[in-house]
Amino acid sequence: MMDKTIMKLAKSIQTVSKKAVIIYKRELEGIIDSNCRDKHRIEHALDGIIDFCFDPNIIELYRKLCRFYYDIDQNAAMSYVCYYRDMWDPEEKKE
Repeated sequence: MMDKTIMKLAKSIQTVSKKAVIIYKRELEGIIDSNCRDKHRIEHALDGIIDFCFDPNIIELYRKLCRFYYDIDQNAAMSYVCYYRDMWDPEEKKE
């Protein structure tokens, strides 16, 4: 019973992750294509994207947006890199 519940949960997470890639890719492209300088919009996107960084496709979006943001606000962009590391890097890599 527990195995079926876990499998169902895992499939749900995969489905949500795939949708997140589509939604956030569209948002990222809108930000970059328009050369958006709205820090609030960029940070809002980064705040949403980071929750899905267990997915390699999302990680690429996060990195791309951090690189874009670096030219706008280096300190804030570096903070987002640190947030990612704190949240997703395995402990053994932090040493």
